[in-house]
Amino acid sequence: MDLLKIINELKKYDSATVQNAMILIRGYSDENADYSGPQLKCYHLKDPVVGIAVTGKVTSLYEPKSKIEFMEFYDNIGKSELPVFGILMDVEKNQGRGAIIGDVMAYMARSLGAVGLIGAGSIRDLPGIINADMPVWGTGRVPGHGPFNLIETQTEVDVAGLKINSGDLLIGDKDGITRVPLDIAEETVIKSQEVREKETKHISTYKSK
Repeated sequence: MDLLKIINELKKYDSATVQNAMILIRGYSDENADYSGPQLKCYHLKDPVVGIAVTGKVTSLYEPKSKIEFMEFYDNIGKSELPVFGILMDVEKNQGRGAIIGDVMAYMARSLGAVGLIGAGSIRDLPGIINADMPVWGTGRVPGHGPFNLIETQTEVDVAGLKINSGDLLIGDKDGITRVPLDIAEETVIKSQEVREKETKHISTYKSK
């Protein structure tokens, strides 16, 4: 099964079902490589979203010692032949005090093929993000930011305790983000259906009592 087909199949499930499926395959895993923590909140979403990670590290309050062109982040989104999560990590000491995702970014990322934006930090312009119909996660909301710069792209980021690398396969919903290792992704699709069938049967049994 090719990766695009796996992505489309995983969209049928929620992140908890997928995480349960992976437990059946490999047992329990380190949570920091498995799923996001409770600090991450979903601010706009209709259905579960699945995609490949494009990452960046940013400053949101002060000028950094060195920086790179922000277009490098967008270029990496645009280069992908697969659905993409654009993921930014605020590296300021006071993480979240300045916004790192907003409405212009949502429209631009969507035009380049992004299916979701994830912030290890705060978002703003939520009504505009909703109008762009861009699924978005963040650790808070604020109305402003200082000098906003990209300092790295396609390097490891930490999002609410979850370590994410460029190219990681992720599923996002209202519970948060779950990482699906590529080496078990196809089997995870199969096991997710098994989990759903088993849980549906249990729920039906208990609802009838």
